[in-house]
Amino acid sequence: MRGILLLTVLFLSSYAGCDQHPATPAPTPQQARTPSSIGEDHPANGQVWRYSYEIVNTFPHDTTAFTQGLVFLDGKLIESTGLNGHSTLREVDLLSGRVLRQVPVPDRYFAEGLAVLGGKAYQLTWKARKGFVYDEATFRLEHEFTYTGEGWGLATDGHWLILSDGTAQIRFLDPATFKVQRTIQVAFGGRPVDQLNELEYIQGEILANVWRTDYVVRIDPSNGAVTGVINFARLLPPADHNTNTDVLNGIAYDSAADRLFVTGKCWPKLFQVRLKRVP
Repeated sequence: MRGILLLTVLFLSSYAGCDQHPATPAPTPQQARTPSSIGEDHPANGQVWRYSYEIVNTFPHDTTAFTQGLVFLDGKLIESTGLNGHSTLREVDLLSGRVLRQVPVPDRYFAEGLAVLGGKAYQLTWKARKGFVYDEATFRLEHEFTYTGEGWGLATDGHWLILSDGTAQIRFLDPATFKVQRTIQVAFGGRPVDQLNELEYIQGEILANVWRTDYVVRIDPSNGAVTGVINFARLLPPADHNTNTDVLNGIAYDSAADRLFVTGKCWPKLFQVRLKRVP
């Protein structure tokens, strides 16, 4: 896993950790912009900023949901869950964690990333090189599309579909033709960062889970440079782990209320977090 060691080293000298999560007081109007508006503060060229976190709110999450994609749009939380025979597209009630509606993905497919654009929900599969397009309002399957390589994460900047495939490469696809328009190579300190998984596009930048780590990287979509690293170590307390608990995976952004949500595969909780820059 090239590049992951570099992410680890970045935190060794000064990361303070998050062993305890005291109740967070109500933020002031100025503070309310700091949890997730990271696109408003850009590091200078070559800088990589470090972040820890605070938990703002905690919500229930379905422990059978092997989270692969997460979207918050127009007050709705939409999730893509994986595993053969268990993959779904679903709408979830944020406050209760209850599944409001869902459609199964055929058993032969392992669903992956999810993005919603122009009233359509786009869902990837892992190794089948096939994606599905649904009507977002009804979850009715409209058609399928193909792509090369594996499908991991999916996001949108409002114009293109942004796809990760487990490598250091991120592709920008035309949502009408699914042809690749351009690619970027994600790098930190001049070295590639691979295992890029779930994606979210927030205020002009891409956030990406790095598979099998506690890290989310902040990526400049113009050139692939990593400009920030967020350490979500111990976000899910040890007491909430069981034999089915899997890795951190799932990033969603509520642009209307400027809320950032994070969860993991088969986690019992979904967290609203505030990012804290580490000096």
